[in-house]
Amino acid sequence: MRQFTAVVNPTAGGSTGAAALLGVARLLREAGAALETEYSRSLTHAQELARHAGERGRVVLAVGGDGITGGVGGALSGTGTLFGIVPAGRGNDFARALGLPTAPADLARILLHNEPSPVDTIELHSAVHDGTVVLGSVYAGVDAVANRHANTAKLLRGTASYYAGGLRAVTTWRPARYRVTVDGVEHPHTGYTVVAANSGYYGSGRVIAPDARMDDGLLDIVMIAEAPRRLFFALMNELRTGAHVHRPQVRILRGKEIRIEADRAVPYGADGEVEAVLPVTAKVLPGALSVLR
Repeated sequence: MRQFTAVVNPTAGGSTGAAALLGVARLLREAGAALETEYSRSLTHAQELARHAGERGRVVLAVGGDGITGGVGGALSGTGTLFGIVPAGRGNDFARALGLPTAPADLARILLHNEPSPVDTIELHSAVHDGTVVLGSVYAGVDAVANRHANTAKLLRGTASYYAGGLRAVTTWRPARYRVTVDGVEHPHTGYTVVAANSGYYGSGRVIAPDARMDDGLLDIVMIAEAPRRLFFALMNELRTGAHVHRPQVRILRGKEIRIEADRAVPYGADGEVEAVLPVTAKVLPGALSVLR
């Protein structure tokens, strides 16, 4: 029987992290599994707790949103530790990409009985991130600004906070001139954003890269070019289904390594955390994390 350590972000989703764990925890224990709970004081603390639990041979559960999921999963990348998620944040995009349910009984069944599956992770190098590993995507441009607004929203939650943040970001954005290098080939780009996607989802369920797979050893690179604001607002709506990829302003490449530079200090984000500016290099680590999905 598996032994679990749950690393909880107590503030995730408006302090619902601990509440989300309760129903799952009861079912795991009733099935005979051992479960210990650790509450993190910061993302760095959460990573330390996760590494220590992994060294003791326990299955590590990230309880919260994409921030703690990416931080804990990234810390376990390459260690062989089995990783699971209890979604309890604003976005839950990586959990969504794994097909994880929110119903406690369904989630507990997966955590107890499903076989582990290897997925790719992303290694970052920049002035802020020197070898940091994340899971879902790296995005540089207006979406990073929107993510920052969503993270500080007090009245809105989930998709609404990201949509409102996007509207606020677009109204003040001026197109950046990027230099995007994919596997050594340079691709000049002027526009709104560059996204290096391992998972197809970001921004609370928006389908930024419909064909992205987390087990193919490649990143899907989505570049949205300069366009009138009214057209970009229409494109934002199409992110709900992934229909934006058919627009001529959207270009998609694939590669193992990408470097993103710009003509100004453009912010970039990764797994919901937005505390850095370009340039950044992102490299895929094939099959580096073992997950329950």
